[in-house]
Amino acid sequence: MTSLREGEPIERPPLSVWRHVGRETGADAMSLRVLELRPGTSPGLRSDAEDVLFVIEGTGTAFLDGWPHGLRPDAGLFVRAGARLSFVNPGPGPLTMLSAQCPDPGPAFEVEGARMGSPAGEAPPAPGPVVHLSDRATEQTGDRWYRVMVDEAVGSRNVTQFVGSIPPGRAPDHFHRYDEVVYVLSGEGAFHVDGDSAPLSAGSCIHLPAGLIHCLENHGPGEMQVLGVFRPAGSPAEAYYPDGSAAVVPAG
Repeated sequence: MTSLREGEPIERPPLSVWRHVGRETGADAMSLRVLELRPGTSPGLRSDAEDVLFVIEGTGTAFLDGWPHGLRPDAGLFVRAGARLSFVNPGPGPLTMLSAQCPDPGPAFEVEGARMGSPAGEAPPAPGPVVHLSDRATEQTGDRWYRVMVDEAVGSRNVTQFVGSIPPGRAPDHFHRYDEVVYVLSGEGAFHVDGDSAPLSAGSCIHLPAGLIHCLENHGPGEMQVLGVFRPAGSPAEAYYPDGSAAVVPAG
């Protein structure tokens, strides 16, 4: 488990990249990294992996193969494998995003000249690759809720991104059959696994390998909100008790 800007970033000015989950930590199915763009234009990025992003703070524009897409806090963005990606941050503050690449391509990444401007004579891609939390339907499971952000509806067939709520208290230990990365958006609590516990707060980053028995506890008094991205795609509500029986425990 790590925090938002823990460790030394990879610098591609004005872009800084922190890697928290990936091949070097034993995760092949997906990575988790933080992208922070200071005011200006990022270099162009390209990868053979799919990329699912979430805006934590700031506003700006993402250019996918030259097409512009506005970004604001709580927006999710799907980037297909092989697409050219660059960002513009008008300032004054940073544009900070969570990025989960699937499968993890490793710590190195290609940079090229930023491509901005829609291709002449071409129609914009459909469906649009950007969704916003306020526009997504709320699913209720017991005393918890979640909203699916990025899924097949925006072109992501392998990965699901969601925002979920954890009420005060501790849920029973459980596991998932998918590989997942989790980021704590708000609240304080604890992460429990194998008899050990670690504190959680806004900015905590967690990797949950498939089959890991765990739980997230919310110390309250308000709800804890988390961002989750998992592979293979499916329902955030899918969970199992240690004996293998089905449980209804979404989002951690």
